[in-house]
Amino acid sequence: MGYVKGIFKARPNRFIAVVEVDGKLEIAHVPNTGRCKELLVEDAVVWLKPSDNPKRKTKFSLHFVENKGVLVSLFSQQANAIVYDAIVDGKIKELQGYDYHQREKTVDDSRIDIYLANREDDCCGMSFLEDSCYVEVKGVTLIVDGEARFPDAPTERGAKHLKELIKLKKDGNRCVVFFLIQHPAGNFFRPNWENDPVFSQTLNEAYDEGVEILVYRCDNRLEGIDLVPEPLDFDLAQSFANGIVDD
Repeated sequence: MGYVKGIFKARPNRFIAVVEVDGKLEIAHVPNTGRCKELLVEDAVVWLKPSDNPKRKTKFSLHFVENKGVLVSLFSQQANAIVYDAIVDGKIKELQGYDYHQREKTVDDSRIDIYLANREDDCCGMSFLEDSCYVEVKGVTLIVDGEARFPDAPTERGAKHLKELIKLKKDGNRCVVFFLIQHPAGNFFRPNWENDPVFSQTLNEAYDEGVEILVYRCDNRLEGIDLVPEPLDFDLAQSFANGIVDD
C-alpha cells in the first residue's frame, strides 16, 4: 500500500496529528515522540501510510514531512531497522566483521537496540559468542544551520541508555551510540545542549569512557529509505546561537 499526500494542520498531542486529505480533516498517528515543531508546521506537506486495520483508532500514520525541499522521515522506530539492515548488509564499515546479529538485547532493566558478536566453537563443539558489541540507535530529525542535533526534547530514557553503555564498556564490551540523521539536510552532528544538557553531558562522559559515536545519514524516498554508506563528522562541544562555548 502506497502513501497518501496530506496537509498538516495541528498536533493536539505527541501521538496524533490533524491532517487534511482530499479536503477532509483526518486524524493520523505520529510515530515519533519528539517535538518536531520545526517540521510539523501548519500547512506542511506530509505523506501518510494508510492502515488496513479496521479496529485502529487512526486511519493513517504520518511517515514523512517535506522540509527544506527534502523528505524527512518521522518514523523513529524505523531508524533501528535501517541501521540493523545496513549492518547485516555490510554497509557500515565500522561495524563489519560480526557474524551474529540480534535486535533488542536485554541488559539489566534496559533494552539495547542491536547486539553484535562472533560465534566460536569450543573443543566439545559447543557454540558461544565473543567480541560482544552493543549498538544504541538514535534517530535525528532536528536540523539547525545544517547541523543535526539530538534530542529535540529532553529524554531521560536516552541518558539512561548512555549510562548502560558506559557500564557495558567498563565490563569490557565494545559499545556504540549510532546517530541516524533522518533529515537529508543534516551533514554534521552535535548534541543539543540547549534542550537537554543532561543527555549532552552524559554523551560526553560516554565518549570519554570509550563508547564510540557513529553518525550516518538517510536517503529518503517514498519508494524506500536507504542509509548513505559514508560516516559524518560530529562535535560534542556546546553550541549556541552566539557561537561555540567550551566548558
